[in-house]
Order: sequence, then structure tokens, then C-alpha cells
Amino acid sequence: MIEVKNVFHDYDGKGKLAVDDITFSIPRGEIFGFLGPSGAGKSTVQNLMTGLLRLQKGEINYEGKSIRDMDSGFFNKMGYSFEHPNLYTKLTGYENLKFYAGLFSVPTEDPLKLLESVGLASAASQKAGDYSKGMKQRLVFARSIINKPRILFLDEPLSGLDPGTSSVLREIIRRKKQDGVTIFLTTHNMFEADDLCDNVAFLNNGRIVAMDKPRNLKLKYGEKSVKVEYGEKGQVKTEVLFLDKDEDGKRLKALIDTRQIQTLHSQEATLEQIFMKLTGRGLS
Repeated sequence: MIEVKNVFHDYDGKGKLAVDDITFSIPRGEIFGFLGPSGAGKSTVQNLMTGLLRLQKGEINYEGKSIRDMDSGFFNKMGYSFEHPNLYTKLTGYENLKFYAGLFSVPTEDPLKLLESVGLASAASQKAGDYSKGMKQRLVFARSIINKPRILFLDEPLSGLDPGTSSVLREIIRRKKQDGVTIFLTTHNMFEADDLCDNVAFLNNGRIVAMDKPRNLKLKYGEKSVKVEYGEKGQVKTEVLFLDKDEDGKRLKALIDTRQIQTLHSQEATLEQIFMKLTGRGLS
């Protein structure tokens, strides 16, 4: 269990809070999504949780033990995939993983097998500086799991990847969850969060504005609607009707009575639409 309690952070000490009274918990073996636009405070919280930033106020506990009391051995259990690739550009992909593996005092994965798992086996002997952006992203992801972590921090892990590669990495993430790894995912990609996360928190201006399972958020804040395609005077027309509105309910009944309906699909709000509803802003 990871517990974050009443955490605040002020970078310059002048009262402008980057993180303002953040509280949440993550059960072991779950994927927790921290969602919000750039500048919302996602990376600050992650840096506090991983010890990259000193905890100023509040508590961060791992299995009941404060991060303030952790020794270096604690970090053998953690994996990190950063949004901006921080690689040794003059080393090959294989050498990057081999060097990083040597920093841990626990058994590590085979670098070549990891490279193969993320589709980089053919580029193992290529300098990382010559990798494309997507290749660097995959190498950083592979590096994050080389020490067989029990806690995995992923910061925009699928950003800029093509759909096929994203699917491969999502499957690896799911397998890690099945193996009992606890995963903290920061992203502004609501589709990614909806697909992967057990629970999500919406972060805006350093504060959590909503937190629950994705389905529960959509049921609570989303508007129930149906998309109707029907024939009229030889043409196919489309309407979106909201079931909570009396006039739309009557309109749907009228269309059904005409027997001209060709397709009828229920629709639910997306996490992005709910975020915009709660905050009045988008994710860019």
C-alpha cells in the first residue's frame, strides 16, 4: 500500500503551491492514474514520491514506512520511466541497459530480452543518440523494468508512440500488474488512463478535483446519451439524444414509433469530457 497524505510543495517558498493538500492511496498491485494537463503538478507529486524532491509537508508512506526513513536499498524496488528520455547518447541501447542494471544490488532482467520485448532487438548495437524519439521512449521504458521493480512510476510512457508499439507496451504494463506490481501512471492521455487504470485522480492547479474508478466517474459526471441514425425522405440523419432530458426522451420515442431507425448506440462521456466539465479547461 502506498499512502500520500496532505502533501504540499512550494518550489520558491513564496506561497505559490505547485501541490496543494494532495491525499490518495494505492493498494498493492493496482494501476493508479494521475491525470491532468501540463503544469497541473503531476510530475511534482511523482518526484516527491520517488525522493527526487524533498518532502516539505505531509506524509508519503510505503507499507507504513515513511519515505523519509528509506535507505538506498528501497530504490532497488522502484522503476522509473520519465517523460523526457534521459539516456547516455554515446552508448548503444544494449550498453544503456547493461550500465543501468549494474547500479542495482538485486537480480536484473536480461537486457537483450528486454530490448526484444519492446521491439528494439535490431537496434541493440545502435547508439541511443541515433534513436528516433519513439525508440528512445521504448528504451527508457525497458530500462524502468530492468530491476524487476515492485513499484513502477510511468510518466507519459506511451507519448509519441505509434498505435502498434503503444499496444505492445500496454500489454507489458498489464502483465506487470498481474504480477503484483503497483503502478503510478501520470498522463494527460485520458484514453490511455481509461484503458489501463483501476483508479484515477484528476489534478488541476495542484489540487485533486475528482478521484474514483474510471467507470464510476463516467456514471457520476457523464450524461447518458444515445446516438440515433434514422431514415427521413430518402436520407440518413443522425441525432444525439440525452436520456436525462424529457424532451429528448420524447424525441427518441417518436423516432422509435416511426420505425425508421437504422442504428441506435448508447454513449458514455469520456474522461476528457468529464475533466473539462469539472475544471473548465482542456488537457493541452
